[in-house]
Amino acid sequence: MNWLTSLITICLFVVVAKPMGDYIYNVFQQKGPFQEVFGPLEKFLFKVAGIKGYRQSWKHYLFCLIITNLFFILVVYSIFRLQGMLPLNPNHFSGMEPTLAFHTAITFMTNANLQHYGGESNLSYFSQMAGVTFMMFAAPATSMAIGITFIRILAGKKIGNFFVDFVQSITRVLLPISFVTSLIFLALGTPQTLDSTIIAKTLEGSEQAIPRGPVASLLSIKELGENGGGFFGTVSAHPFENPNMISNVLQMMLQMLIPMAFPFVYGRMVGNRKQGRMLFVSMLILFIIGFSILAISELKGNPLLNQIGIDSSQGNMEGKEMRLGVISSALYATVTSASGTGGVNTTHDTLTPIGGMVPLVNMLLGTVFGGIGIGFMNVIMYAMIAVFLAGLMIGRTPEFLNKKLEGKEMKLIAITIISQPLLILGAAAIAFSTHFGTDAISNPGFHGLTQVIYEYTSSAVNNGSGFEGLNDNTPYWNISTGLVMYIGRYFSIITMLAVAVGLKKKKTVPETIGTFQPDNRLFGGVLLGTIFVVGALTFLPVLVLGPIAELLTIS
Repeated sequence: MNWLTSLITICLFVVVAKPMGDYIYNVFQQKGPFQEVFGPLEKFLFKVAGIKGYRQSWKHYLFCLIITNLFFILVVYSIFRLQGMLPLNPNHFSGMEPTLAFHTAITFMTNANLQHYGGESNLSYFSQMAGVTFMMFAAPATSMAIGITFIRILAGKKIGNFFVDFVQSITRVLLPISFVTSLIFLALGTPQTLDSTIIAKTLEGSEQAIPRGPVASLLSIKELGENGGGFFGTVSAHPFENPNMISNVLQMMLQMLIPMAFPFVYGRMVGNRKQGRMLFVSMLILFIIGFSILAISELKGNPLLNQIGIDSSQGNMEGKEMRLGVISSALYATVTSASGTGGVNTTHDTLTPIGGMVPLVNMLLGTVFGGIGIGFMNVIMYAMIAVFLAGLMIGRTPEFLNKKLEGKEMKLIAITIISQPLLILGAAAIAFSTHFGTDAISNPGFHGLTQVIYEYTSSAVNNGSGFEGLNDNTPYWNISTGLVMYIGRYFSIITMLAVAVGLKKKKTVPETIGTFQPDNRLFGGVLLGTIFVVGALTFLPVLVLGPIAELLTIS
């Protein structure tokens, strides 16, 4: 039954991807049936904010993006630090510790949402709404705006205005969908209240604190906006956030809705829908391969428990919810790492070595659909690498969208590719060389190495899921992961936007009989091979030292 549910869920992903892509395309082309609905509201907001010009240079666009995001970080940091003096704090939580507030403000603005705290025991309702929920709109709106602008530049169109794209991402995409789905989550049993924690009497006569709050409104944008950070510390494993199988499927649908739509947005904007479909199919193949490996690995059970004769007919149930089961948990782990969301409904630290390697590899590659906007920029980066390698093999100057890929563009792409392993492996090396880093590791040996690599990978690629075996709420880990998240977020935006601008300035090269077409099955195969080879060459050594070595040890 779980296999059937997962198959139906994946089919639903595919069915809604193109209609959603068409809708997003119309939103940013100022078309569609909702233009008359949202237009007057947006004009009012632009007038109040003093936004007059609709066109910016790419450098001005970037400047506005970075400065706006920095301002949001400072505001939300202040909210977390001062929450003890702010309203809507019925549980009387004090202000956050400085390094934790620093980490939390950055993690929500960078779309990572890596939580080093338990929301139900550390944040007031005001902080959850004015801080966390606000950032859960601001971060994906930023991602969507820069992703759309990246595609516009590749298509040779005018860049637009950051503030216009930012507002329209919220008013026309994020807000309407999250409003409707929050009502659905509420109907499914997710709490939405400003009342304080309930103190209940148990059957034994003792007292139990049952936290609640404005959960449903946060949950919908958490999943739709690729945020992942939950109201509760256990996020979507908590029955209040994920009451049943219907809510579980809906959460996965929301996570995949926008990332799976972006290839179709790209295809329409650049005028090559076939290429958009090819990219979609290539990423879907990677997704299905990852899910199959993870599910089969978990169904085999924990090797150590199997060796001592414990029944594993239900698979590896450690760290999973009985109401969800192994297969649905495996699909959720694949979805949350492939989409860049980071929300979890199972403890990834308890996955089998190969099962835990799948979400790690999804994050390291960053191309299995990826997060909103920025994740798709990674996909195009690998497509450009594939074109470049194919061009070298056939002895032609590589061309992408009928523009020549030359030294300047490839150097920027190489820097972008190298920056990720430098951030992840460099930060991990520093952590292993100091007791401030090693003191947080809860498992020795190969599994402990995987914990650290997973934490910095999740930070660098702005995923935010945690292995949940690392004692990470310390000044060292708060500051180090905060810096990795910030650099990982904005460095690749700058370099890849510069690549797109460089291509836009070049003359269009006419197609000939020898032009390598980046929109057919052959190129799809080359793209998948490129992703595999580049990913393997970059991260295979650390995977061998982590999950693969762990598997060989316990088998």
